[in-house]
Amino acid sequence: MKILIVNKFLYPKGGSETYAFKLGKFLESAGHQVQYFGMEHKDRCVGNNAEQYTDNMDFHTANTVSKIKYSLKTIYSIEARKKIKIVLENFKPDIVHLNNINFQLTPSIIYEIKAHGIPIVQTVHDVQVACPNHRMYNEQKEEICSECFDGKYINCIKNKCLQASLLKSSIAAFESYYYHKKDTYNLVDKYICPSQFMADVITKAGVEKNKIQVLHNFCDEQTNLSPKDKSKKYVLYFGRLSIEKGIKSLVEVCKRLKDIHFIFAGTGPLTDLCKGADNIELVGFKSGEELNTLIRNAMFSLNPSECNENCPMTILESMSLGTPVICSDLGGSPELIDDDITGKIFKAYDKDDLEEKIQYLYNNSKLLADMEQNCITASKEYTINKYCDTVLKIYRDLI
Repeated sequence: MKILIVNKFLYPKGGSETYAFKLGKFLESAGHQVQYFGMEHKDRCVGNNAEQYTDNMDFHTANTVSKIKYSLKTIYSIEARKKIKIVLENFKPDIVHLNNINFQLTPSIIYEIKAHGIPIVQTVHDVQVACPNHRMYNEQKEEICSECFDGKYINCIKNKCLQASLLKSSIAAFESYYYHKKDTYNLVDKYICPSQFMADVITKAGVEKNKIQVLHNFCDEQTNLSPKDKSKKYVLYFGRLSIEKGIKSLVEVCKRLKDIHFIFAGTGPLTDLCKGADNIELVGFKSGEELNTLIRNAMFSLNPSECNENCPMTILESMSLGTPVICSDLGGSPELIDDDITGKIFKAYDKDDLEEKIQYLYNNSKLLADMEQNCITASKEYTINKYCDTVLKIYRDLI
């Protein structure tokens, strides 16, 4: 089978890239032909035989002239449509698997793929279809936001949701109006939603229910796990240090629990805030075996998000390494945790509840030992082998 994987970034950047590259690598190992389409970049690590990629668009470093040009290209990219046409005619894929495409590639490419009669699958990594800001979070108010639901995208402009910029927010709102008016998103043949929460969100945004399949993300299957090193007792947070991740609330809770040692692995705009507690050890960004060791040896990990996350890889990674998780009750997170079996679920924004759950697990070594085994067992349901069996069935049914 020939599979074209499309993602705006073709270098390691975030969760959707990790997903796309691991999926593609596994499909190739199973004997399928895989190529990629997205933006050109000096760190690009995958590609296509036609050597066709869109020009790199970096909104953070762009000058004023470039930003004006970008404002037009982020709604409908003629360049992306022309270049993917060349890739489609060169590779002749049986299926196209979309990931994150908005702004840099734009849904304009959907029309070109359909013009070639090729089925389209899209994995939904964020709430872009329903929320122009693709986060359902208002940073100015520090709260969850669903004001654009039911097509009220004008609220994105009123609230300056995109980086507090009136221009960027206006472009995002117009893009949402444009593609929903044309019903473009229903041209996709099948949406893979990594959580029931995400499936419900895009259904409210107008995607037909029969086009949606819930399939939780996969995690690396761990074999021959070494025993936990319990010589250093600590609780772990790993991820971005930002307001929507619940870091502000977590730091306050950590300060209350002076006898518990916390390790924070990550970077972000709230790094300095995390330096304000004596019992928080900041170790910076970690990856690979170094991160795995940190996770494996933690008593438990924390996912205190105050926004609606989709299917957090941090939870799946923790479980696969036998580390229980305390997570908030927002978004798709609680779909991954069995309360008192593989971790604990607390009420988001409730610092007292979070403090109580941390204290409870920290002082219950017998329960933690049981949860460790439960996590390892539960994570076997999220292997990439099982995941790709389902994805390949979706491909074959559409073809």
